[in-house]
Amino acid sequence: MAGDRKFGDDNALLGGLGKLNGRSVVVMGHEKGKTTQSRIKHNFGMANPEGYRKAVRLMELAERFSIPVISFVDTAGAYPGRGAEERGQAEAIARSIDKGLSLKVPFVSVIAGEGGSGGAVAIATADAVMMLEHSIYSVISPEGCASILWRDGTKAKDAAKAMKITAKDLKRLGVIDTIIHEPVGGAHRDSAEMIKRVGEAVTLELERLEKMSPEDLIQARRAKFLDIGRSLLNG
Repeated sequence: MAGDRKFGDDNALLGGLGKLNGRSVVVMGHEKGKTTQSRIKHNFGMANPEGYRKAVRLMELAERFSIPVISFVDTAGAYPGRGAEERGQAEAIARSIDKGLSLKVPFVSVIAGEGGSGGAVAIATADAVMMLEHSIYSVISPEGCASILWRDGTKAKDAAKAMKITAKDLKRLGVIDTIIHEPVGGAHRDSAEMIKRVGEAVTLELERLEKMSPEDLIQARRAKFLDIGRSLLNG
């Protein structure tokens, strides 16, 4: 699906219709690119407002045809440029989060590398949030945190430890629901096997979620994220 029908298209966030083990799904996710040229084309996976408005269009399409949604998160965060702010970056992210929380169909999200700040949460307010074993998920990068707290980016390792950004830490805190284990050496060592594992994990969750009514899905999803806030506030 191209464009947000307001400004233009965003190659940092891609999406469309697909099939998963015979099941129709709406898929969306960040694209960072692999070569220098493709990374520039996809803005290193940092979406502009039109990318998040595209995500809302995709979720609305899924609702219209009662199709589950799968999102793949891999971004350092939403693009912070002046143009993005002028076109309503914060508002676009907020609307995408709101749409995810009120979605009437099953919604599964996979943190497939890096999940950074609101740019990640915008397409991760799902019924089930999964995370690859060696991925990270945080409100800010360790380097950014270190520069704010200690004015010293070299303390990124200390910041990362304090922020609890690993899959194990986030599973324990209840921020994510499932850890998808990677092949020895990491997901990139055996992409076919990793794709198989992700597909199996997502399919299993969709089978569970499809037994729930739209009202129950929304209620459980909102309670899930409220509980995260409460548990973190209570230590």
